Amino acid sequence: MMKTRRQFLSQSVMLTSGALLSSLDATAYPTQPNVTFPANPRDRLAVASYPFRDFILPAAYGSASAPRTARRMELAEFAMHVKSRFNINKIEPWSSHFRSIEPKYLDDLRTAFDTAKSAVVNIAFDGRHSFYAADRAERELAVADNKHWLDAAATLGSPSIRTHIASADNQPPDLDRSIDTLLRIVEYAAMRNVVIHLENDDGVTEDPVFLVKLIENVNSPWLRGLPDFGNSLMHKAPEDAYAGVEAMFDHAYGICHVKQSEATEKGANVQVDLAYVFAILKRTGFRGYLSMEHDNSGDPYQETEDLIAKSLRFLS
Repeated sequence: MMKTRRQFLSQSVMLTSGALLSSLDATAYPTQPNVTFPANPRDRLAVASYPFRDFILPAAYGSASAPRTARRMELAEFAMHVKSRFNINKIEPWSSHFRSIEPKYLDDLRTAFDTAKSAVVNIAFDGRHSFYAADRAERELAVADNKHWLDAAATLGSPSIRTHIASADNQPPDLDRSIDTLLRIVEYAAMRNVVIHLENDDGVTEDPVFLVKLIENVNSPWLRGLPDFGNSLMHKAPEDAYAGVEAMFDHAYGICHVKQSEATEKGANVQVDLAYVFAILKRTGFRGYLSMEHDNSGDPYQETEDLIAKSLRFLS
């Protein structure tokens, strides 16, 4: 997702991570994630809620993909909607589509998703607090927010979240402070049996070269890469962008974002060489989920159907 989207839905009531920590049995923590990923190509596909932001409440107008008179659905309806429209039973909800992360709301979401016989494979969490801010209090807020969303993922049965490295006063990212912050977050992620993913998203704070350094220095099985097929093409020459995507796949685990085009901040349209990226995916042995995340002008329904058809063809 582009850095211009960083709108975090403020939460009125948060889970108390400290109380949960004290109740967990340290001897029961898994040493590494052990998700059983499906082998069937269609079962590996998920649909992200972000492309449908104009159809989901709270509405996030901006892409003008839906007429103002169109009916908006709640996130609780999205899984059933995706299953009936695309014959896909896995979703990747965006944090801004959550009304809250209060226990009752999350329990109701889980019930709705279970009723649809669908699963959450990742939560795309757009945090507003920086991992590398010079202000320690700001970093503490980043840790706390990520713990809340790890709790939410555990409640919904999601094996992972994708977190965001927010900018700190437009300063370039600081590796050491980011490492220190993420070490604390992944420690909690292990307790919740939820993987943290970093995505090559923002061209400055989430450059794939920086993310790989961060992942390798944290050196935890609970911190992995989330390769996005198109984001790096907005900021780099194609050869550098694809090299970055391959480096991300080398550190991937649970999920990647499939897209076939991307709009730059200047309005240019860049095309993804899907055959080339799928060849990288296969060469690196990636076995996780593939989330359809159309991110350009046009009808997200038609574009998602096209992405699904092409993904199934390349995976076969």
